[in-house]
Amino acid sequence: MGESLRKERLDRFLFFSRAVKSRTLAQKIIESGAIRINSEKTERTDHKVGAGDVLTMSLHGRILVWRILDPGTRRGPASEAQGLYEDMSPPMPPKGERSAYDAAIAERAPGSGRPTKKQRRETDRLIDGDDD
Repeated sequence: MGESLRKERLDRFLFFSRAVKSRTLAQKIIESGAIRINSEKTERTDHKVGAGDVLTMSLHGRILVWRILDPGTRRGPASEAQGLYEDMSPPMPPKGERSAYDAAIAERAPGSGRPTKKQRRETDRLIDGDDD
């Protein structure tokens, strides 16, 4: 009976579920406001989560939605970590389609970036007046 009602700190759950590599990183992500618990934004790393809670996270450049099945007791192997939650995230768009993130990155015309070594030498020759 007490096992199903057990709750765990949010930063520890993220670490146990292998969403992040360390508890310190989990704390930074939580404090930045990138995580919602049951649609409520939280910046508290010690917020208690348990079975049935739904986490909405912005991690690794995508939105993850997880329903917690078990808060966990340790950081075990990946197969054990995947059993702690049910992934309800929206599917990733096909590779051919551009995402909103990709559209935000400006495209540059070829040659509009930093000059190559050959181009710099040619510019230096024009400035110095050397006609090798």
